[in-house]
Amino acid sequence: MARFAPMRRDNRLNYDAHLDVALNRLHEEGRYRTFIDIERERGQYPHATWNKPDGSKAPVTVWCGNDYLGMGQHPTVLEAMHEALNATGAGSGGTRNISGTTVYHKDLEAELADLHDKEAALLFTSAYIANDATLSTLPKLFPGLIIYSDALNHASMIEGVRRNGGAKRIFRHNDVAHLRALLAADDPAAPKLIAFESIYSMDGDFGPIAEICDLADEFGALTYIDEVHSVGMYGPRGAGVAAREGLMGRIDIVNGTLAKAFGVMGGYIAGSAKMCDAVRSYAPGFIFTTSLPPAVAAGAAASVKHLKSDDTLRSQQQTQASILKLRLKGLGLPIVDHGTHIVPVMVGDPVHTKKLSDMLLEDYGIYVQPINFPTVPRGTERLRFTPSPVHGPEEMDKLVSALDALWSHCALNRADMAG
Repeated sequence: MARFAPMRRDNRLNYDAHLDVALNRLHEEGRYRTFIDIERERGQYPHATWNKPDGSKAPVTVWCGNDYLGMGQHPTVLEAMHEALNATGAGSGGTRNISGTTVYHKDLEAELADLHDKEAALLFTSAYIANDATLSTLPKLFPGLIIYSDALNHASMIEGVRRNGGAKRIFRHNDVAHLRALLAADDPAAPKLIAFESIYSMDGDFGPIAEICDLADEFGALTYIDEVHSVGMYGPRGAGVAAREGLMGRIDIVNGTLAKAFGVMGGYIAGSAKMCDAVRSYAPGFIFTTSLPPAVAAGAAASVKHLKSDDTLRSQQQTQASILKLRLKGLGLPIVDHGTHIVPVMVGDPVHTKKLSDMLLEDYGIYVQPINFPTVPRGTERLRFTPSPVHGPEEMDKLVSALDALWSHCALNRADMAG
C-alpha cells in the first residue's frame, strides 16, 4: 500500500505573517473588535456581570442588546424551556429530515405562520441562515430570476443574493424611483423578486413597503421582506411593520428572527405552503443543518404566543426609546431618529467610537458596543443604543449623564442648540 510523504514544514508559506498583516490592519484602522465577556443575570436584565480580562468582576448595564423586550428573562419563556428540556433532553438529535423534527418544531412553525397570517413557516437555526439559504435557493426554483436588493440590506441578504449565481440589481437605499428604473429596464417576462427590510437596524429607518409592493404588482415581482428588527415589536400582535401597515397580504416571503424581540434563538421564513415546501426541499442551509434544540423551540413558541396577546411591553419599549431620544437631543448629541426603537448616536470616527465605548464600560459600567465598518460605511461609525422596557429611570439617568460628560471630555461636536 502506497504511503504519502508528510509535507515538509520548512517549505510552507509563512501563513502566520499573513494573519498578522490582516489583524494589524484592523488595529491600525481602529476597528478591531473586542468581545466583552458578560454574564446575564436571570431576572435582572439589563444588569449583568462583566468578567474583566484581569480576572476581576464588575457590574454593568447592557444598552446594546437585541433582547428588545426582555423576553429572554420572561417567566413564561423559561417555564416552557424547562418543561421541554426535562421532557426531551438537550439536542434535537439530527437534521429536520433525519430525526430532528419534533412536536416543538412543528408547534413553533404553526405559531409563526399564524403570526404572519401565512399558510406556512419554515424554521432555521438563525435569521442569517434563513436569509442566506432562501435567497440563494430561489433561482433554482425560478430559473432566470432577477433579484432587486436594497443597497443597505443586511449582510445575510447580500450573501444569499451573491451566492445564488443569478442576476441581481442593487437599488439605492429606499429609492423607489431607482428601483422602478431597474425593473423597467429588464425583460418583462423574466421572474423577479424585490428584497428589502422593514427596519434597517443601523440607522433605524423604515423601508417604503407600500411603494415597493405597488412596484411588485406593476412589474409582476415577488416581495421578500426582512422583518428581523420589527417582529415582536410592531403591529397589533407583533407580526412586524408590514402587519402594522396592513400590508402583510402583499408580502410573499417574510424573514424573521427569534433571537431579538422574542428573546431566544433561531430564524424563519413565512409564506405560502408551496413556497416553504420548495425551500425546505431545495435549500442546503436547511437540509444539512441540525435543527434547533427542542427546548429552544419551545421557548420561542411560548414567546411568540405571549407577545401576540400582550401589547404592554411593545408600548413600554417605544416609550423608553422616545424618552432617550428626546433627552439626547436636548443635550445636542447627534442622534439619528427615524421614529423606530433604535437609537444611533453618530461619532464618525472608529478610534473615537471605540474610546467612547471603552470609557462608558470602564468608568460608568455601561456596555454599548462600537459599530464600525464594515457594518456601517466609513465615516458613519456610531454607538447604537437599544432601550427596553426593563431600562428604568435610574439606568436612563446614568446613561444620559455619562454621555453628556464624555462628549465634553472628548470635545466632540454637538448640534446647534439654538437652531
